[in-house]
Amino acid sequence: MEAVGTHAQAATDSGFRIRIEHKRFEHPPTLALEGLEFTVEPGEFVAIVGPSGAGKTTLLNIVAGLDRSFEGEVVRGAGENGTRNGRIGCVFQTPRLMPWLTALENVHLVLPPGTGAVEAAREILDEVGLAGFEGAYPGRLSGGMQRRVALARAFAVKPALLLMDEPFSSLDEPLAWRLRGRLHELWRRRRSTVLFVTHDLKEALTLADRVLFLSSRPGRIVWEQPVGLPHPRERDDPEVERLRAGLLARHPELLAGRTGGIPHAGEDSGAGEDSGAGEDSGTGEDSGAGEDSGTGQDSGTGEDSGAGEGTEAGREKAGASGWGA
Repeated sequence: MEAVGTHAQAATDSGFRIRIEHKRFEHPPTLALEGLEFTVEPGEFVAIVGPSGAGKTTLLNIVAGLDRSFEGEVVRGAGENGTRNGRIGCVFQTPRLMPWLTALENVHLVLPPGTGAVEAAREILDEVGLAGFEGAYPGRLSGGMQRRVALARAFAVKPALLLMDEPFSSLDEPLAWRLRGRLHELWRRRRSTVLFVTHDLKEALTLADRVLFLSSRPGRIVWEQPVGLPHPRERDDPEVERLRAGLLARHPELLAGRTGGIPHAGEDSGAGEDSGAGEDSGTGEDSGAGEDSGTGQDSGTGEDSGAGEGTEAGREKAGASGWGA
């Protein structure tokens, strides 16, 4: 029987430490994660890169506290008064907006009731460039504008920890880069701790302070790459490209979860050599919180050319308290 992982409090503010000895699924029998351990400092932006099926979404579920069926522990920091800071914001692969609520109401939904909640929702929508669209319903917003509402909703709760699961993966590149810029602006102003899952190495190196690379299943960290470049970084930053090219020259199969060399003391990278995880068996994507099927159509109001992302018809309270909540 699977051990129950623990979640505890440490006096380290909004960062966290995670240790996963084993994470298994029973149907079908799968060892998803094994021997995985890392720490994220308060206010740090850490990207997770790995092949499909490496357990990236499963990892986010564990960090959020939604999946406790694992052997190991997650230790989160304390809030302002020394109590555990439970505010977690989530941004998914699809916006997951309530289609019967306006943009303003979708953001207001996650805020505690009281004086100032509506104004706070208006303010964060203005920060993501949606002033004037507060009364629009999701079906009347482009895909990119829906993503901005989802970003605003996640930041509205002032999360100590923000979990992001490939939030820009289905968008065309120009729009995706504009939204990455919005994300970076919000992060720099609000300084949440961010754990960001992506397949895109350039995206990871442009946004993050540090990039962790996972092996194929069972997922474990095979390489840790500090970025070490000042923020903000542009889409075509030559230093980012130099870092990306050098990393892949040293480790040509890194994006498949395998390293090609042994790190040496003093290198600017170095979480260690691949411990021999087998090839991805290709039996599916990461397990965990279910994905939004996203059948709604983008009707294209506004300046962004969206990707036709839809909104989930099932009623769910999004983003305020946990992954998939």
